[in-house]
Amino acid sequence: MRLWIEWWRWCAPLRGACARKRTFLWMGVVLVGFCVREDLWGVTSLVRALGLQAVCYDRLLDFFHSAALNVDMLTRLWAALVVNLHPGLLRCNGRLVLVGDGLKVGKAGKKMPGVKRLHQQSESNTKPEYILGHSCQAVGILAKGLLSVVAIPLAARIHEGVVFSNRDQRTLLDKMIQLLGSLALDAPYYFVADAYYASRKIALPLLRLGQHLVTRVRNNAVGYFPAPLPEHRKRGRPKQYGEKYPLKRLFDEADAMQTLESPVYGESGVQLGVWTLDLLWRPVGILVRFVAVLHPTRGRLILMTTDLALEPLDVIRLYGYRFKIEVSFKSALRVVGAFCYHFWMAAMTPITRKARNQYLHRKTGEYRDAVRRKLAAYHRFIQLGLIAQGIMLALATTVPQLVWASFGSWLLTIRPGSVSSECVFAIALRNTLPHFLADSSPASTLAKFIRERLDPKNIQATRLAA
Repeated sequence: MRLWIEWWRWCAPLRGACARKRTFLWMGVVLVGFCVREDLWGVTSLVRALGLQAVCYDRLLDFFHSAALNVDMLTRLWAALVVNLHPGLLRCNGRLVLVGDGLKVGKAGKKMPGVKRLHQQSESNTKPEYILGHSCQAVGILAKGLLSVVAIPLAARIHEGVVFSNRDQRTLLDKMIQLLGSLALDAPYYFVADAYYASRKIALPLLRLGQHLVTRVRNNAVGYFPAPLPEHRKRGRPKQYGEKYPLKRLFDEADAMQTLESPVYGESGVQLGVWTLDLLWRPVGILVRFVAVLHPTRGRLILMTTDLALEPLDVIRLYGYRFKIEVSFKSALRVVGAFCYHFWMAAMTPITRKARNQYLHRKTGEYRDAVRRKLAAYHRFIQLGLIAQGIMLALATTVPQLVWASFGSWLLTIRPGSVSSECVFAIALRNTLPHFLADSSPASTLAKFIRERLDPKNIQATRLAA
């Protein structure tokens, strides 16, 4: 039961995103359902996991489509809650570490706004080259627990597929900056992302906010030495850029190479060849730090950061943590089901197999409002799923003993220094759910709300009631 008390401590502060108490209680039902369900069949699995009455299915659909839950406010409250409540957030030079990336979620619905033909860049021959689905971008924050580092998801949005105005020239990079801004974080941070985000559209807005970017650049990238000061001042603007320097040339300068042990998670005893050089980078027009890395098995890599005070090993270490968001994506998709929504729009024109962006500037205002309402429902589902996953990871890293004490099952290997997975945490919550529903703690209002909606004909509900 103590595990559920800790769970409620992370859930209760989100009340401010709900216009009514009843909306907050339904949100609590959804979060509980995300945490304990065993299958990923959208809203039906939430009803089934809690043994709710059949009428609750329609109530939950109404909840996801209701403006009474402000998803933007929910995002801000969740981000502030993680920063203020989690004691083990990873910091470097006093800054938090945020990771971001895009993901593609397959959707077969022909009447789902935002669904389009997406190209998959994968080395696996088991994945098709093109799929129909939603193109999303997500942001997480790194946190330490025991001997592990995890990426706690903060927010995700669908950023492609629907264009409401033909004057909208925003790119995915612009929308990533907007997503970072929606978190409303006051604390300084590093934003770690892959080479796609090595752009002025990311770096300059971050610098204006006092934040910094850590990323990878292409091997054909170039920098410039600052132009030497002229002996005599001439008319006009002074020259800024001096000699052009292809960054791949760093690997040929043996005298400048340092041999350092890899700081990357999971790489013990691996020796790296490291070159560091501060050069002007044209996309931002200021000095940035380039770190060239020669890995004994992975080959060459050129990293970049806008923070000249960041040590080369820290640049390598932070970029090495970027893959943590990929691990978070995997759990969000396959364990929590944060993207397993199935909301169709009856009035929508069916899409084709080669569908591109859906341009709505010629549609009626009523039709555009209907699309916005449906996209908002998707975003509520996604955000609540990520919050449920985030609470799991937060508790797994802060109170691991409570998780394992409630697990009550068996694993082939349990590593004491590792954080329990979302799957283990879900089993622990599932085992203690009857105690939660029967308890009279501060969360008793939510427990009573769920109890009143249990279906006595449902075996699962009968077990929970007992």
